[in-house]
Amino acid sequence: MSKAAQKHGGSSAPPGQDDDICPVCKSARYLNPNMRFLVNPTCYHKMCESCVDRIFSQGPAPCPVAGCGRTLRKQRFRRQTFEDLQIEREVDIRRRVSTIFNRREEEFLDLRNWNDYLENVETLTFNLLYNIEVPETEAKLAAYAAQNSDSISRNAALASAEHDSTEAAFAAQKQAARVRREESLREDEEDRQDRLREDREAQERIAQGSTAKVTLKKSTARRKDGAKGAASSGNAGPSAAPAFEIQGLKPVAAPEPTKAYDPFGGLRIRSEYFAQQRSCEHPWLDKAKNDPAIVTGGYDVREYCARAMVEAFAGMGVFVDDEVGTGGGQAAATERAAIAAGTDNRTEDVL
Repeated sequence: MSKAAQKHGGSSAPPGQDDDICPVCKSARYLNPNMRFLVNPTCYHKMCESCVDRIFSQGPAPCPVAGCGRTLRKQRFRRQTFEDLQIEREVDIRRRVSTIFNRREEEFLDLRNWNDYLENVETLTFNLLYNIEVPETEAKLAAYAAQNSDSISRNAALASAEHDSTEAAFAAQKQAARVRREESLREDEEDRQDRLREDREAQERIAQGSTAKVTLKKSTARRKDGAKGAASSGNAGPSAAPAFEIQGLKPVAAPEPTKAYDPFGGLRIRSEYFAQQRSCEHPWLDKAKNDPAIVTGGYDVREYCARAMVEAFAGMGVFVDDEVGTGGGQAAATERAAIAAGTDNRTEDVL
């Protein structure tokens, strides 16, 4: 056996030549048809079940295959799933990596980050498959598992719940199919019994020479057609199973109702100091409301009233001390008050 084949857990012989021969005891399946082969995921060297019991029943022992020498334990031996041990090894490695790196796409901000994560996981898997920087790769796996234990447990629970839900849905579909199949068989049997009974009654009438018309019972098929007609008229029960179901469709979300168009985007300007009435009583305003020269252009008298109210209350809420700077605010306010009262003794230049 070559070193490359031992390194990857395979055999140097072509596939199919030594698959039925134990590499330890050289027993062949040709002489013992009941012989079973087991593999250990530590080195993936195949050996018969009797050699496993003989070598590893007393505890851990080195692999008996020449050139391996890895310590193996009996409880880790299992039946081979795939014929090719390379595929067996790759499936185990990918399963192990996926239990640690089990992030979901919805956890990432965008598709680019999700693809980068998948590329990193595939790089680590490739290193383990082809024995490239194995100690560094194992250290990265251990570090990631220790730092993200909470998210790993949470995503594993989500995956288990999704798997259980899928299995429950498949089981329900199988149960519904079984019930429909049993119902169909029962109806077929009832139809057969009805036909036999009708034939027997017809033979009895012929034997007795009777020509009287006899009303036959409805067969199961006719009863079924009647039930379908009743169901189409609105009498079908809520538990009627659909005849055909498409798998894998995304749930359709109901569209949100269209909101009324708002040109101001929800902005509402309301004054805190006055409330405008629907109409104001004034002779000039009444004339403007009915003047075609004003109304035809789209002018609204309420706009004029609103502007007048804004100008009237424009000074409300303005505090002089807050508007004036911190330096000399009191002196400036006193000076403006003197000017307003007409008591300012300052002289003005006359141009």
